[in-house]
Amino acid sequence: MYSVRIGVDTGGTFTDVVLVDERTGQIVTTKTPSTPSNPADGFLAGVAKVLELHGGGVDLGSVSALVHGTTVATNQLLEDRPDRSDHLGFITTEGFEFILEIARQSVPDGYGNSYFWVKPPRIVPVHRVKTVPGRLDHTGAEVRPFDEEAAAEAARSLRDQGVTAIGVCFLHAYANPAHERLMRDVLAREHPEAVVSLSSDVLREYREYERSVTTLVDAAVKPIMRTYIGNLSERLGRGFSVMKSNGGVLSAAEVVNQPITTVLSGPAAGALGAALIAGTAGHPSVITLDGGGTSTDVAVIVDGEPSQTTEGSIGRYPCKIPMIDIVTVGAGGGSVAWISPEGTLKVGPRSAGADPGPICYGKGGTEVTVTDAHVFLGRVPPHLLGGEIPLDAAAARAGIEGLAAKLGLTPERCATGILEISAFNQSNAIRQITVKRGLDVRDFPMVAFGGSGPLLVCRLLDVLGLKSAIVPPDPGNVSAFGLLTVDVKNDYVRTHVTTDPRPDEIEAIFHDLEAQAAEALTREGFTDHVYVRTADLRYYGQAYEVRVPADGDVEARFHEAHQKLYGYGYRDDPRHAVEWVNLRVSGVGPITRPALARRPAQFEEPTPICTRDVHFDGWARTVIYRRRDLGAGAVVQGPAVIEEYGSTLPVHPGFTATMDDYGNLEVRRELG
Repeated sequence: MYSVRIGVDTGGTFTDVVLVDERTGQIVTTKTPSTPSNPADGFLAGVAKVLELHGGGVDLGSVSALVHGTTVATNQLLEDRPDRSDHLGFITTEGFEFILEIARQSVPDGYGNSYFWVKPPRIVPVHRVKTVPGRLDHTGAEVRPFDEEAAAEAARSLRDQGVTAIGVCFLHAYANPAHERLMRDVLAREHPEAVVSLSSDVLREYREYERSVTTLVDAAVKPIMRTYIGNLSERLGRGFSVMKSNGGVLSAAEVVNQPITTVLSGPAAGALGAALIAGTAGHPSVITLDGGGTSTDVAVIVDGEPSQTTEGSIGRYPCKIPMIDIVTVGAGGGSVAWISPEGTLKVGPRSAGADPGPICYGKGGTEVTVTDAHVFLGRVPPHLLGGEIPLDAAAARAGIEGLAAKLGLTPERCATGILEISAFNQSNAIRQITVKRGLDVRDFPMVAFGGSGPLLVCRLLDVLGLKSAIVPPDPGNVSAFGLLTVDVKNDYVRTHVTTDPRPDEIEAIFHDLEAQAAEALTREGFTDHVYVRTADLRYYGQAYEVRVPADGDVEARFHEAHQKLYGYGYRDDPRHAVEWVNLRVSGVGPITRPALARRPAQFEEPTPICTRDVHFDGWARTVIYRRRDLGAGAVVQGPAVIEEYGSTLPVHPGFTATMDDYGNLEVRRELG
């Protein structure tokens, strides 16, 4: 029987699919249009298409693993706006009913053009917030007993309001989940149809505001994720796994109980896939740039591992869960070019989306996008997916000409201006995750992938002063490939605040967390378990923590990490005690990663497939290459365009693209 693994990454425009045949090492990639009205249709169409392309008598029953990256949970948060629906409710400790309104008193991005700032609606309005008497202290000891009668009244009130998803967050439940579990029992009796999330299950960590919102986000996406995952499992007739934001995967049966863990599943897979590709090619530390239709996601890989954070957010909702540290900017192929009230050209963050999409899609779009600019300038072919989807170059030209006339520019200056602004938007995201975090961006090569990722590579090299950029084979499918490179991974956390850590107490907590991890990994079918211990530490009086490995001299690791991050530390100053805050365990079920094959050497000069007019410094007849015709060692000098099934690489004048042994194109500015 074949041992075949398939990764499926569902994006807003396309569903990307990668198949790895572990017996032969063959890798098959393809794309199919996404189906936003029912993402399961696009998923199944993509699986059927890649199995047909593979051939060899392989069917779904021969597939040993299906791994899925999905934006269903993210889109639910960003598009459906939980605060505008009536299905979500909140139950908290008596006296804390306004915790969501009070929040953290922060003003995002200053005040803009106004002297006043009005807080946006909370994720749950106050009339759907209920409180229950009962109190625990910070150690988990009961101060006042849980009021079961009041709890039943709160449950009935939410039931009568039509609330079907409920988040429960009681004060200090991270130290003792007893009251929350009693509340769950009451809800099961009084409102059995409701979907319930407990903060002690979702995020057993202190800071009640972040814990509350994270729990509510989990509750908000549970119904749609259960429907979507259940629909897929039923139609597949088998189980599958879903990518998590932390860089691991979880079975579909488990993920419906932890849907918040999937909110950045696609971008996380892209960063991990790029890390494996770059590491194999000899680049263990890189910047990853994943360019899609709506946005660009950037991350930093150091020594083969992506940076991790628990300070992320989805839209305006803080989600304090372990996730790969990814910065997203609204600069994708569908980003709309528009004129500000001051009369200047702007690009993004609003996107034309997949429907109607850019003007050149011919689906009724009327707003000029980044893709239209590329088409007008000849930098991409007049089609997508090797001709499967034709593009209307004449319509793109008309749109550019109309926008240019309003700005008093030539069409060429307007189009190049759109691309210049988009490149600077992407470069700002890269600076945010490097320069603003103490890293020199010039120390890293950049791995550019995604359908639109390679299009602005040459300009980004100049803007950022980078030495090189790497464009992997099939760049539009790197995220789907990344799904096949990740281990099963579960994260567990326990708050334990102390300046006098007792080894026996620390070890007991770690042992308990590892037992939870072992139970979950065993359910997933793993007999080999790996546990990674970390701890969040800070100097006494600080409001932020630094995470360090929890082996050896943990406090010495903290001093070193704090010095590296912030430029100072108090290693030799006894006045500044070190405070332990959170203990964490990651339980890992390791898998075998796919091996990347070397590419045959290029013995002859690469032959272009055609020429066409392309605008770089001006219009010129430019050679066009097909990527699959290039072997290892092939060198393409700009100006040129290298095309492939899912993406395009414009090589500007003064740049070269060299094919390495693994099929990556390394782009550099020519010396001299």
